[in-house]
Amino acid sequence: MTENAQQQPTAPSTELPTQYAPAEVEGKLYERWVERGYFEADATSEKPPYTVVIPPPNVTGSLHLGHAFEHTLIDALTRRKRMQGYETLWQPGMDHAGIATQNVVERELAKEGKSRHDLGREAFVERVWQWKAESGGQISGQMRRLGDGVAWSRERFTMDEGLSQAVQTIFKRLYDDELIYRAERIINWCPRCLTAISDIEVDYQDDDGELVSMKYGEGEETIVVATTRAETMLGDTAVAVHPEDERYKNLVGKRIKLPLTDRSIPVVADEHVDPEFGTGAVKVTPAHDPNDFEIGRRHDLPSLTVMDEHAVITAHGPFQGLDRLEARSAIVAALRAEGRIVAEKRPYVHSVGHCSRCRTTIEPRLSMQWWVKVGPLAKAAGDAVRDGRVKIHPQEMEKRYFDWVDNLHDWCISRQLWWGHRIPVWYGPNGEVVCVGPDEEPPSGEGWRQDSDVLDTWFSSGLWPFSTLGWPEQTGSLAKFYPNSVLVTGYDLLFFWIARMMMFGLYAMDGAPPFRTIALHGMVRDQNGKKMSKSFGNVINPLDWMDKYGSDALRFTLARGANPGVDVPIGEDWVQGSRNFANKIWNATRFALMNGATVQGPLPDASEMSSTDRWILSRLNSVVAEVDAHYEDYQFAKVSDALFHFAWDEVFDWYVELSKTTFQAGGEAAKVSGRVLGEVLDVTLRLLHPIVPFVTETLWTTLTGGESVVIAQWPEDSGFRDAAAEREIETLQQVITEVRRFRADQGLQPGQRVPARLTLDGTALAPHEAAIRQLLRLTPQGESFTATATLPVSGAEVALDLSGTIDVAAERKRLAKDLAGAEKEKAQATAKLGNEAFLAKAPEPVVDKIRGRLAKAEEDITRLRAQLDKLPQA
Repeated sequence: MTENAQQQPTAPSTELPTQYAPAEVEGKLYERWVERGYFEADATSEKPPYTVVIPPPNVTGSLHLGHAFEHTLIDALTRRKRMQGYETLWQPGMDHAGIATQNVVERELAKEGKSRHDLGREAFVERVWQWKAESGGQISGQMRRLGDGVAWSRERFTMDEGLSQAVQTIFKRLYDDELIYRAERIINWCPRCLTAISDIEVDYQDDDGELVSMKYGEGEETIVVATTRAETMLGDTAVAVHPEDERYKNLVGKRIKLPLTDRSIPVVADEHVDPEFGTGAVKVTPAHDPNDFEIGRRHDLPSLTVMDEHAVITAHGPFQGLDRLEARSAIVAALRAEGRIVAEKRPYVHSVGHCSRCRTTIEPRLSMQWWVKVGPLAKAAGDAVRDGRVKIHPQEMEKRYFDWVDNLHDWCISRQLWWGHRIPVWYGPNGEVVCVGPDEEPPSGEGWRQDSDVLDTWFSSGLWPFSTLGWPEQTGSLAKFYPNSVLVTGYDLLFFWIARMMMFGLYAMDGAPPFRTIALHGMVRDQNGKKMSKSFGNVINPLDWMDKYGSDALRFTLARGANPGVDVPIGEDWVQGSRNFANKIWNATRFALMNGATVQGPLPDASEMSSTDRWILSRLNSVVAEVDAHYEDYQFAKVSDALFHFAWDEVFDWYVELSKTTFQAGGEAAKVSGRVLGEVLDVTLRLLHPIVPFVTETLWTTLTGGESVVIAQWPEDSGFRDAAAEREIETLQQVITEVRRFRADQGLQPGQRVPARLTLDGTALAPHEAAIRQLLRLTPQGESFTATATLPVSGAEVALDLSGTIDVAAERKRLAKDLAGAEKEKAQATAKLGNEAFLAKAPEPVVDKIRGRLAKAEEDITRLRAQLDKLPQA
């Protein structure tokens, strides 16, 4: 543990500014780290690899608290592994974010009075690239502010040339293996963005709508169905009931009249229908509902599309040309006029899907799209976790993973956009379909055209763990750094991004999974546990807190709340507390440097150390082991708490304070303690560095003279333990804590000096008399010393003369008055709780409040009697 760096240290400095100013050091330190190449990764190195990919932020995005949280955790892992001697790669990059980016540029065009159609496809795509060069990627600068130790020279973009080649390669392979196909299916459609969107891009929220029950058929052959989307009834091609529903046995197989049309539709029996819900009968619109589409396939029903891509009614008749919401009202009015409305419920609150980009209500729509046949790919993704090749942490998340991959539907991968990877399929004049690989020439000639759609953004980001390393080329980086060591991401991406990476990685890399461990974290919430949302007004810009308190303070707060898979509440006062911790580290190190703390030379032999020295070194090694164990279990909150309490409570509040008398006395003992304190600070700063990199870099280089803590050696547990010293100092702490509590109870000021007699002979505390007196502000007893209060603690005795500091008679009178008040409160509360009539009528919160008053009164009585017992008789 005495080896503190991988480089030769220069003579350490004892000079530190009186105050830590994060804004003055953070930017300079980060640029120095980058210039010196500390974060770069060498594929030819013989060191063991450690690889993590950044969940690629959108090129349109900026740093939010979720990013800051996730990046803090990844940075802590990679900084520690780098210090442990691994060839560490934290792979950076950004996602082209198809819909989001296209929307941004379209809004810019709209300010000029133009649309993308005015420019045409090629010119529009060129305009997007121009926007990306000028305005995209501001998050990169913000990542530097946070201290992200990524390999910037390896930064990738999902639309760059290499990744585009990877996308075309895997599309071609999947197509040739018949795992990609084109078919007409129901998809999520955004009438504003005019594209299919993935499930992850649909946000569900409770909206006020209407539930309309309407009567189909005539006479005895009528049936009532209910819907929140009356406009889709124009595309109904059946009514479905459960096969065992006796109410409708006579209607199954018959045809009934569909109102407002000249069509009749069959009544079919299907087990999908819940006979207990509503009337037990449902309208079936195969072209506009995913469940209805499946019913339609089972019963060979026609699919009638009655809305266009703008959600405007196309069905011939009086509603043609109406927007879907206009048509909904018009159709309900028409049905009401015919006497077919049985019931109407308004408002009817129900879950409605909205486009996450533009907030438009999505429309299920039958559409010709490209699909991935996920069956065999999803099975492989499930098997990799089941057989232990991939670990999910925390383990309880495995069930959610299996629930998803074991029931995965085929994946719609085409999007009706212009920005993205264009589908590499060409259509010929005679119905030919040709899929083209990256090294193949596309067919040309009259009548040939490329598919106009682009691929879902998740398709390219699913290749991220290996495409960023040069795949499909067999590069040195791919050989060195694949599979990734760990994926750190939110549990909300378990079903979407993670599943796609698992499927593609196993498929493309011959059964080698993309990562060995999936470490899932929760979402950042406000201090009340509420989801952050602009509509709630509780969204926090992490840059504001970094400006105000420093990046280390934000990072430490986030890490301290990071329990695996659990959401993280955060408030500004917590960041203030972390800022105070950074200041405490600074001030304590500065004091230590001015009082002889050093890393020069070997540690003294244990026989030369005081019990205080041996205690702190024993505790230090225990903390090293504890921190390592928590890191291996991805318990960032426990790592942070262990380091916080060790640094603040044990090192700064106890060891430094206990050593002050030694330093003041000078001599050999002071030199020994100075070397021990230097060792403790060196190791503690290295342990803290992955989470709070900036303040620790400044302090560690000042203390040790080393080049940088970024490349220092990670501390190891030397095995040194001294149980006897730990028991001795624990006893010392009990004595000091008990006397401090008594002083506070008597109203003494912290700095007020009190004459005292210490009886320590025969105890392990005898060598600590000077420290006890200094910490407790106890002066030696004089000739006129009178023990007015005696405290027996842990085998020792502390006698205090309070005659010159407090009026004992007045203090006894005050305490007696307070005791009488507490006893009266106890009697009143006891009486009320013993009154059966009161308990029968009083609300539970009132009763709970009285129980609380009783508990508080009993606690006060115990405390006040103890204080009175310790005071002399007046």
